Amino acid sequence: MFENLSERLERSFKLLKGQGKITEINVAETLKDVRRALLDADVNYKVAKQFTDTVKAKALGQNVINAIKPSELMVKIVHDELTSLMGGDTAPLNLSGNPTVILMSGLQGSGKTTMSGKLARKLKSEKSKRPLLVAGDVYRPAAIEQLKVLGEQIEVPVYTEEGNKNPVQIAENAISYAKANHYDLVIVDTAGRLAVDEAMMNEIAAIKKAIKPQETLFVVDSMTGQDAVNTAKEFNDRLDFDGVVLTKLDGDTRGGAALSIRTVVTKPIKFVGTGEKLDALDYFHPARMADRILGMGDIVSLVEKAQQQFDEKEARELQRKIAKNQFNFNDFLNQIQQIKKMGNLKDLASMIPGVGKAIKDIDIDDNAFKGIEAIIHSMTPQERANPEIINGSRRQRIARGSGTTIQEVNRLLKQFEETRKMMKAATAMKANPMKMMRNMRRR
Repeated sequence: MFENLSERLERSFKLLKGQGKITEINVAETLKDVRRALLDADVNYKVAKQFTDTVKAKALGQNVINAIKPSELMVKIVHDELTSLMGGDTAPLNLSGNPTVILMSGLQGSGKTTMSGKLARKLKSEKSKRPLLVAGDVYRPAAIEQLKVLGEQIEVPVYTEEGNKNPVQIAENAISYAKANHYDLVIVDTAGRLAVDEAMMNEIAAIKKAIKPQETLFVVDSMTGQDAVNTAKEFNDRLDFDGVVLTKLDGDTRGGAALSIRTVVTKPIKFVGTGEKLDALDYFHPARMADRILGMGDIVSLVEKAQQQFDEKEARELQRKIAKNQFNFNDFLNQIQQIKKMGNLKDLASMIPGVGKAIKDIDIDDNAFKGIEAIIHSMTPQERANPEIINGSRRQRIARGSGTTIQEVNRLLKQFEETRKMMKAATAMKANPMKMMRNMRRR
């Protein structure tokens, strides 16, 4: 995401490289390029101009410390202002109420129904909520079926009323049902509507008035750019929603909606959809997004994704095995499966500082581990548990069974052994750093 904007901003900052100090002339030249980059990213014109004016005022008002280069100072100022532009702090979800009621709104085709399922899954797993999905789109039968399918996939019940065409009544009945059956979270999916459709806008306003949700979320497709911002403003004027959910942010190389919507609508972005899978929903963190826009990676989000997948008990057992040099191919295969669950491999790699730019033109297929998995699956249980027994004849058999070459098998075994040594050394260093340093000095 934001690849084009990141490249343009980097080129803008290069205008200041080699400059001894920040002056009105070189700042004006740099920020003219920054403004063009923002407008090309489909950022609202007034927002882009206000942004660059603020950055200019702060840059010229700074006493540049000798240790800091003008370009580095400009990056810091732009980072801080980008963070402020997108809301500053992460906006929490209001989970009060018994049950908590969340009303989903948005245009037709914005992804409300899928987002309802993603949100139910996220709050179920992370907040231990007992959710109930409500099929409130009475105009599109496929929406009800879609919600039922999603409910089955995430193991969350879906409340429906066949034949009832009154969404206000359905929502009210669903909340009564939730209270009677001890569900502590109700997510109400609604029909897509246009802001100019007076009857439909009145209807969702009536739903909100009747059920008094703790959260009303506006779901919008970020790939529609400036149109997304304009639509959000129209909906907010009528509905006064609590927050925005941006979908398809993974496919939007411009990102103007994410940068403009907070200023224009004055409501926070609370979630971003980053892919088609049901786990591809993230909380929106303005500072982390600014990091990614400026090519600094997002190591905090990467660690959080890893923590969601790795079981603490398993991690302790793995650490014990590494320390005793008992890490084997069964453990290695398990680690691969855990990494694959974390999401798109290229997106994960781009969260590592400095890596995003290096791999922007490289296709990292989600099947990147396919060859390695084939080789490991061709090993016998004994070979996986005891890699050291894999001799020449065994390597040839493994290569034939996995459809790979003997060279590929040899390369994997060599890489595995090197990885095992590094992991053991890192574990030893963590356990007793002073002893490790003394041993290294003796060599």
